[in-house]
Amino acid sequence: MSAYDAVLDARELLETLTPLKTDCGRLCGGACCQGDEGTGMLLFPGEEAFYENCAFARIIPADFSLGGEKAKLFVCGGTCERSNRPLACRLFPLFLKFKEEGVTKLRMDVRAKAVCPLTDYGIKALDPDFKQAARKAYDRLLEDETCAAYLKDLDEAFSL
Repeated sequence: MSAYDAVLDARELLETLTPLKTDCGRLCGGACCQGDEGTGMLLFPGEEAFYENCAFARIIPADFSLGGEKAKLFVCGGTCERSNRPLACRLFPLFLKFKEEGVTKLRMDVRAKAVCPLTDYGIKALDPDFKQAARKAYDRLLEDETCAAYLKDLDEAFSL
């Protein structure tokens, strides 16, 4: 089992689900899809392979590492086919928080606060099917050592 396989499985779990039963982008004008030439979503280990010939986005190196590897950002023009969304977009606005040894918890991503009005309502406001699929996706990622190291580093980097 590789990081690529774990990411593929996680992406498939969130293929058709979103934080709300309706298009949450209508609430904020798709704020999470807006950015500039240097703003993007983090790619998970092995996920870059999904975008080798991508016409609607580019991948740029980040100025930090996660899981022992240089992090990569997926920078797009703000529109894509939903089936081509990176895993970070599919999980947004959720984040995996590491608690005591072996215990993790889904939380709202502190980075989402600036753009996502759903963060004001908390995780309880999100579609239960989406939350369940996100939990399964994170669990699947944790089964792979590379993805688990990436997630632990990400949690440490963004913990307040």
